[in-house]
Amino acid sequence: MAGVNDSRRSPSLPLTVRLKLAASSLVHRRDGSVRRLLVYLGDLHAAARRCPDAAGVRSVDVTVDASSGLWARVFSPTTTGEAALTLPVVVFFHGGGFVLLSAASLYYDALCRRICREVGAVVVSVNYRLAPKHRFPAPYDDGVAVLRYLDVNGLPADLGVSVDLSSCFLAGDSAGGNIVHHIAQRWLSTAASSPPVSLRLAGAVLIQPFFGGEERTEEEMSLDKVVPPLSLAITDYYWREFLPEGATRDHPAAHVCGKHVELAEAFPPAMVVIGGFDPLKSWQAKYVETLRWRGKPVQVVEYPNAIHGFHIFPEIADSGELMEEMKLFVQEHNTKRVA
Repeated sequence: MAGVNDSRRSPSLPLTVRLKLAASSLVHRRDGSVRRLLVYLGDLHAAARRCPDAAGVRSVDVTVDASSGLWARVFSPTTTGEAALTLPVVVFFHGGGFVLLSAASLYYDALCRRICREVGAVVVSVNYRLAPKHRFPAPYDDGVAVLRYLDVNGLPADLGVSVDLSSCFLAGDSAGGNIVHHIAQRWLSTAASSPPVSLRLAGAVLIQPFFGGEERTEEEMSLDKVVPPLSLAITDYYWREFLPEGATRDHPAAHVCGKHVELAEAFPPAMVVIGGFDPLKSWQAKYVETLRWRGKPVQVVEYPNAIHGFHIFPEIADSGELMEEMKLFVQEHNTKRVA
């Protein structure tokens, strides 16, 4: 499923994407560590906008826990057709190795607007706490806190659309995909002792999830430094910053594959997205095998020529295909399907 690409070839990318990747590569030193000043200067932010954009999507920031600074950005459509429907909710977790970026980062604000518009859902983008100041399990705790908040308080009444929290989907890319798995497991493991009021997990979308282990896979070795977004040095740095001090990459937060992995009985149907030029693809394939071995429904969506993070670039055709796949997945598992 995740066979080795010929590492001698390079992915075909639009020039604009190559330039953006070249600029982003400056953020990391050779040892994978981050140049914080460049991150500060390069991580452009978008403000929430109550007025609809050109595509009819508006956004508002919601405080979840003032004491910890936890908040989320809620995106909702304002077009007449969608407003008449009861929409599913997608709770989204951004990537960045648990260390970088936010729900306000320009790329993720744009991506969530696109998901809202093209998938047809209200999107709740979580601004979880970052490492190394907030290590494991901070983002998992924040994700569960957001689900509890939604379960008890719902969404802002002035969204202008009707939402269905019994059709709540988790979605995330890279580190966000890792968070999706762990939050789903945590939420469902405590459901018996603390039953939800209205929220039901209908599905999980893991876009190139960030999993790993002490073992070096063949793909990690052959694709190391083939494209700028990821290298072994960078992923190792992220794990060192996020995992408990002294932990190895075989820590349960990272190593999410094999017979030892706990999965709740009601673990939701999953969609796992894998890119052919992603050094992490073997770990993602092993995760899929684990879900299948445990009898969990899982759909694999593969893009043979995709780099890690391809979906944030609208110029890449596969990103449009992914939006369609997400839309079909959400429609299939929506509790209130529209004929």
